[in-house]
Amino acid sequence: MSVSDWQSFISQTDKRMAELRGGIPGVTKGFHEVARAAIAPGVLDSKTKELIALAIGITARCDGCLAYHAKAAAKYGATREEVMETIGVAVYMGGGPSMIYGAEALAAFDAFGPKAEA
Repeated sequence: MSVSDWQSFISQTDKRMAELRGGIPGVTKGFHEVARAAIAPGVLDSKTKELIALAIGITARCDGCLAYHAKAAAKYGATREEVMETIGVAVYMGGGPSMIYGAEALAAFDAFGPKAEA
């Protein structure tokens, strides 16, 4: 799937996730706690962890992962150049499909990054 409006995609996905949270609150609360703990700064800072998550989202071909982790990477101060290098590593590890999803990840980051705020 190719997303053309990443802001709307997140808004739509947030609504769907809210419905899911209502149906399986224990599972979603547990997942939220895992996500929070995994991204919390430690030896690696949160920006680096979000870039790793973005690379995994590319190799897993997960549009939602691209949207949320591109937005979070921008929030934690990732640069477009850092995202480009992250995409390079994902392409190395995931081949051609990661090249396609890398382009999608860059579009997602651009929708949330410094250019979007200008």
